Amino acid sequence: MLTSSLSIAGLALLGWPGPPARARLRNLTGGTSRIRGGAMFALVRKGYPVSSVVAACLVGWLLLGPGGGLAAAFAAATGNHRWRTRRKLRATLAAQEGMAEAIRALALELRAGAHPAQAAASVAVDAHPPAARTMRTIAGTAGLGGDVGVALGQVGSPDAGLAAAHEQLAHAWRLVRAHGLPLAEVVSAVRVCLDQQAKFSGKVHAQLAGPRTSALILAGLPALGVLLGEAMGAEPMAVLLTNPVGQVLLAVGVALACAGVLWSARLTERLVRS
Repeated sequence: MLTSSLSIAGLALLGWPGPPARARLRNLTGGTSRIRGGAMFALVRKGYPVSSVVAACLVGWLLLGPGGGLAAAFAAATGNHRWRTRRKLRATLAAQEGMAEAIRALALELRAGAHPAQAAASVAVDAHPPAARTMRTIAGTAGLGGDVGVALGQVGSPDAGLAAAHEQLAHAWRLVRAHGLPLAEVVSAVRVCLDQQAKFSGKVHAQLAGPRTSALILAGLPALGVLLGEAMGAEPMAVLLTNPVGQVLLAVGVALACAGVLWSARLTERLVRS
Protein backbone atom coordinates (compact mmCIF):
# COMPACT_ATOMS: atom_id res chain seq x y z
CA MET A 1 0.00 0.00 0.00
CA LEU A 2 2.77 2.40 0.91
CA THR A 3 4.70 1.56 -2.25
CA SER A 4 1.61 2.19 -4.38
CA SER A 5 1.02 5.54 -2.72
CA LEU A 6 4.62 6.61 -3.28
CA SER A 7 4.45 5.50 -6.91
CA ILE A 8 1.31 7.56 -7.50
CA ALA A 9 2.90 10.60 -5.82
CA GLY A 10 6.03 10.23 -7.93
CA LEU A 11 4.03 9.98 -11.15
CA ALA A 12 2.06 13.07 -10.14
CA LEU A 13 5.27 15.05 -9.64
CA LEU A 14 6.70 13.80 -12.92
CA GLY A 15 3.56 14.97 -14.68
CA TRP A 16 3.45 18.34 -12.93
CA PRO A 17 2.32 20.98 -15.45
CA GLY A 18 5.11 23.15 -16.83
CA PRO A 19 4.89 26.90 -17.50
CA PRO A 20 2.97 26.52 -20.84
CA ALA A 21 0.47 24.15 -19.21
CA ARG A 22 -0.03 26.50 -16.28
CA ALA A 23 -0.62 29.36 -18.70
CA ARG A 24 -3.28 27.35 -20.56
CA LEU A 25 -4.98 26.48 -17.27
CA ARG A 26 -5.04 30.15 -16.28
CA ASN A 27 -6.56 31.04 -19.65
CA LEU A 28 -9.25 28.38 -19.25
CA THR A 29 -10.18 29.67 -15.81
CA GLY A 30 -10.06 33.29 -16.86
CA GLY A 31 -7.03 34.00 -14.71
CA THR A 32 -9.10 33.82 -11.51
CA SER A 33 -7.72 30.60 -10.07
CA ARG A 34 -4.18 29.85 -9.05
CA ILE A 35 -2.36 26.55 -8.87
CA ARG A 36 -1.27 25.97 -5.30
CA GLY A 37 1.29 23.38 -4.39
CA GLY A 38 2.86 24.67 -1.21
CA ALA A 39 6.58 24.32 -0.69
CA MET A 40 6.91 21.53 -3.28
CA PHE A 41 5.45 23.73 -6.02
CA ALA A 42 7.78 26.56 -5.02
CA LEU A 43 10.76 24.23 -5.39
CA VAL A 44 9.58 23.07 -8.81
CA ARG A 45 9.07 26.67 -9.94
CA LYS A 46 12.64 27.48 -8.93
CA GLY A 47 13.93 24.63 -11.08
CA TYR A 48 14.93 22.29 -8.27
CA PRO A 49 14.98 18.75 -9.73
CA VAL A 50 12.39 17.30 -7.33
CA SER A 51 10.97 14.96 -9.96
CA SER A 52 14.26 13.17 -10.61
CA VAL A 53 14.94 12.74 -6.88
CA VAL A 54 11.47 11.34 -6.26
CA ALA A 55 11.75 9.02 -9.26
CA ALA A 56 15.14 7.75 -8.05
CA CYS A 57 13.70 7.22 -4.57
CA LEU A 58 10.81 5.18 -5.97
CA VAL A 59 13.04 3.02 -8.14
CA GLY A 60 15.47 2.44 -5.28
CA TRP A 61 12.60 1.63 -2.93
CA LEU A 62 11.12 -0.93 -5.35
CA LEU A 63 14.48 -2.58 -6.08
CA LEU A 64 16.43 -2.23 -2.82
CA GLY A 65 13.88 -1.51 -0.13
CA PRO A 66 13.34 1.62 2.00
CA GLY A 67 17.05 2.07 2.68
CA GLY A 68 17.75 1.75 -1.03
CA GLY A 69 15.10 4.36 -1.76
CA LEU A 70 16.74 6.83 0.60
CA ALA A 71 20.18 5.98 -0.79
CA ALA A 72 18.98 6.52 -4.36
CA ALA A 73 17.39 9.84 -3.38
CA PHE A 74 20.63 11.00 -1.76
CA ALA A 75 22.64 9.99 -4.83
CA ALA A 76 20.22 11.68 -7.25
CA ALA A 77 20.11 14.89 -5.22
CA THR A 78 23.92 14.96 -5.04
CA GLY A 79 24.28 14.34 -8.77
CA ASN A 80 21.78 17.09 -9.61
CA HIS A 81 23.48 19.52 -7.25
CA ARG A 82 26.90 18.79 -8.71
CA TRP A 83 25.62 19.18 -12.28
CA ARG A 84 23.99 22.53 -11.53
CA THR A 85 27.02 23.77 -9.58
CA ARG A 86 29.51 22.81 -12.30
CA ARG A 87 27.33 24.44 -14.94
CA LYS A 88 27.22 27.62 -12.85
CA LEU A 89 31.00 27.52 -12.36
CA ARG A 90 31.62 27.13 -16.10
CA ALA A 91 29.29 30.07 -16.74
CA THR A 92 31.20 32.14 -14.17
CA LEU A 93 34.57 31.38 -15.77
CA ALA A 94 33.17 32.20 -19.21
CA ALA A 95 31.74 35.48 -17.89
CA GLN A 96 35.09 36.46 -16.39
CA GLU A 97 36.89 35.72 -19.65
CA GLY A 98 34.22 37.62 -21.57
CA MET A 99 34.58 40.64 -19.30
CA ALA A 100 38.36 40.68 -19.73
CA GLU A 101 37.96 40.45 -23.51
CA ALA A 102 35.35 43.24 -23.54
CA ILE A 103 37.59 45.58 -21.52
CA ARG A 104 40.49 44.77 -23.85
CA ALA A 105 38.33 45.77 -26.82
CA LEU A 106 37.19 48.90 -24.96
CA ALA A 107 40.79 49.94 -24.35
CA LEU A 108 41.59 49.49 -28.05
CA GLU A 109 38.60 51.60 -29.06
CA LEU A 110 39.63 54.34 -26.62
CA ARG A 111 43.21 54.28 -27.89
CA ALA A 112 41.86 54.74 -31.40
CA GLY A 113 40.22 58.00 -30.26
CA ALA A 114 36.61 56.88 -29.90
CA HIS A 115 34.34 58.56 -27.37
CA PRO A 116 33.74 56.36 -24.29
CA ALA A 117 30.03 56.07 -25.09
CA GLN A 118 30.67 55.07 -28.70
CA ALA A 119 33.48 52.71 -27.72
CA ALA A 120 31.39 50.92 -25.09
CA ALA A 121 28.39 50.66 -27.41
CA SER A 122 30.57 49.17 -30.13
CA VAL A 123 32.08 46.61 -27.75
CA ALA A 124 28.66 45.65 -26.37
CA VAL A 125 27.54 44.37 -29.78
CA ASP A 126 29.81 41.31 -29.74
CA ALA A 127 30.54 40.97 -26.02
CA HIS A 128 29.57 38.13 -23.70
CA PRO A 129 26.08 38.84 -22.24
CA PRO A 130 27.21 39.93 -18.73
CA ALA A 131 30.00 42.04 -20.23
CA ALA A 132 27.57 43.45 -22.80
CA ARG A 133 25.30 44.68 -20.00
CA THR A 134 28.26 46.40 -18.36
CA MET A 135 29.28 48.00 -21.64
CA ARG A 136 25.72 49.22 -22.27
CA THR A 137 25.71 50.78 -18.81
CA ILE A 138 28.93 52.61 -19.63
CA ALA A 139 27.62 53.71 -23.03
CA GLY A 140 24.32 55.00 -21.66
CA THR A 141 25.86 56.85 -18.74
CA ALA A 142 28.76 58.36 -20.70
CA GLY A 143 26.42 59.35 -23.54
CA LEU A 144 24.27 61.34 -21.11
CA GLY A 145 27.30 62.88 -19.41
CA GLY A 146 26.73 61.05 -16.12
CA ASP A 147 29.20 59.65 -13.65
CA VAL A 148 30.22 56.26 -15.02
CA GLY A 149 31.97 55.35 -11.76
CA VAL A 150 28.75 55.78 -9.78
CA ALA A 151 26.72 53.89 -12.41
CA LEU A 152 29.11 50.95 -12.40
CA GLY A 153 29.10 50.89 -8.62
CA GLN A 154 25.32 50.44 -8.71
CA VAL A 155 25.44 47.53 -11.18
CA GLY A 156 24.89 44.44 -9.09
CA SER A 157 26.19 40.98 -9.95
CA PRO A 158 25.73 37.68 -8.09
CA ASP A 159 29.20 36.62 -9.20
CA ALA A 160 32.11 37.85 -7.09
CA GLY A 161 34.45 38.03 -10.10
CA LEU A 162 32.14 40.25 -12.11
CA ALA A 163 31.42 42.39 -9.06
CA ALA A 164 35.17 42.91 -8.65
CA ALA A 165 35.44 43.87 -12.34
CA HIS A 166 32.69 46.46 -11.90
CA GLU A 167 34.44 47.84 -8.83
CA GLN A 168 37.77 48.12 -10.64
CA LEU A 169 36.18 49.84 -13.63
CA ALA A 170 34.32 52.23 -11.34
CA HIS A 171 37.56 53.03 -9.52
CA ALA A 172 39.30 53.61 -12.85
CA TRP A 173 36.64 56.10 -13.94
CA ARG A 174 36.83 57.90 -10.60
CA LEU A 175 40.61 58.21 -10.98
CA VAL A 176 40.23 59.65 -14.47
CA ARG A 177 37.55 62.07 -13.30
CA ALA A 178 39.52 63.20 -10.24
CA HIS A 179 43.06 63.40 -11.65
CA GLY A 180 42.60 63.76 -15.40
CA LEU A 181 44.47 60.56 -16.25
CA PRO A 182 44.26 59.11 -19.78
CA LEU A 183 41.19 56.87 -19.79
CA ALA A 184 42.65 54.39 -22.27
CA GLU A 185 45.73 53.80 -20.10
CA VAL A 186 43.70 53.28 -16.92
CA VAL A 187 41.26 50.91 -18.66
CA SER A 188 44.24 48.99 -20.08
CA ALA A 189 45.60 48.53 -16.56
CA VAL A 190 42.22 47.18 -15.45
CA ARG A 191 42.21 44.86 -18.45
CA VAL A 192 45.63 43.43 -17.52
CA CYS A 193 44.46 42.75 -13.96
CA LEU A 194 41.21 41.08 -15.04
CA ASP A 195 42.95 39.07 -17.74
CA GLN A 196 45.41 37.70 -15.19
CA GLN A 197 42.58 36.84 -12.80
CA ALA A 198 40.63 35.02 -15.52
CA LYS A 199 43.69 33.04 -16.62
CA PHE A 200 44.53 32.16 -13.02
CA SER A 201 40.98 30.93 -12.33
CA GLY A 202 41.01 28.80 -15.48
CA LYS A 203 44.42 27.38 -14.63
CA VAL A 204 43.38 26.49 -11.07
CA HIS A 205 40.17 24.88 -12.37
CA ALA A 206 42.17 22.72 -14.77
CA GLN A 207 44.75 21.74 -12.15
CA LEU A 208 42.03 20.66 -9.71
CA ALA A 209 40.66 18.08 -12.15
CA GLY A 210 42.89 15.45 -10.54
CA PRO A 211 41.71 16.06 -6.95
CA ARG A 212 38.08 16.11 -8.11
CA THR A 213 38.52 12.74 -9.82
CA SER A 214 40.27 11.31 -6.76
CA ALA A 215 37.36 12.40 -4.56
CA LEU A 216 34.87 10.65 -6.83
CA ILE A 217 36.96 7.47 -6.83
CA LEU A 218 37.20 7.49 -3.04
CA ALA A 219 33.44 7.97 -2.81
CA GLY A 220 32.94 4.89 -4.98
CA LEU A 221 35.30 2.62 -3.03
CA PRO A 222 32.60 1.35 -0.63
CA ALA A 223 30.57 0.11 -3.60
CA LEU A 224 33.66 -1.66 -4.89
CA GLY A 225 34.11 -3.25 -1.47
CA VAL A 226 30.55 -4.56 -1.57
CA LEU A 227 31.16 -6.07 -5.02
CA LEU A 228 34.37 -7.71 -3.82
CA GLY A 229 32.50 -9.11 -0.85
CA GLU A 230 29.90 -10.61 -3.18
CA ALA A 231 32.65 -12.12 -5.32
CA MET A 232 34.21 -13.70 -2.21
CA GLY A 233 30.89 -15.19 -1.11
CA ALA A 234 30.40 -13.00 1.97
CA GLU A 235 26.97 -11.92 0.63
CA PRO A 236 26.99 -8.29 1.89
CA MET A 237 24.07 -7.45 -0.43
CA ALA A 238 21.86 -9.91 1.41
CA VAL A 239 22.64 -8.12 4.67
CA LEU A 240 22.02 -4.68 3.16
CA LEU A 241 18.74 -5.63 1.45
CA THR A 242 17.05 -8.04 3.86
CA ASN A 243 18.21 -6.89 7.28
CA PRO A 244 16.71 -3.73 8.88
CA VAL A 245 20.11 -2.77 10.23
CA GLY A 246 21.56 -3.31 6.76
CA GLN A 247 18.93 -0.99 5.29
CA VAL A 248 19.93 1.71 7.76
CA LEU A 249 23.61 1.19 7.01
CA LEU A 250 22.92 1.40 3.26
CA ALA A 251 21.17 4.75 3.58
CA VAL A 252 23.71 6.15 6.05
CA GLY A 253 26.67 4.95 3.98
CA VAL A 254 25.42 6.52 0.78
CA ALA A 255 24.56 9.73 2.64
CA LEU A 256 28.10 9.95 4.05
CA ALA A 257 29.62 9.28 0.62
CA CYS A 258 27.47 12.02 -0.92
CA ALA A 259 28.43 14.41 1.86
CA GLY A 260 32.09 13.71 1.15
CA VAL A 261 31.61 14.42 -2.56
CA LEU A 262 29.84 17.71 -1.84
CA TRP A 263 32.42 18.81 0.74
CA SER A 264 35.40 18.07 -1.50
CA ALA A 265 33.69 19.85 -4.40
CA ARG A 266 33.05 22.87 -2.21
CA LEU A 267 36.71 23.04 -1.21
CA THR A 268 37.97 22.87 -4.81
CA GLU A 269 35.42 25.36 -6.15
CA ARG A 270 36.25 27.82 -3.39
CA LEU A 271 39.84 27.86 -4.66
CA VAL A 272 38.67 28.60 -8.19
CA ARG A 273 36.37 31.44 -7.10
CA SER A 274 38.92 33.01 -4.73
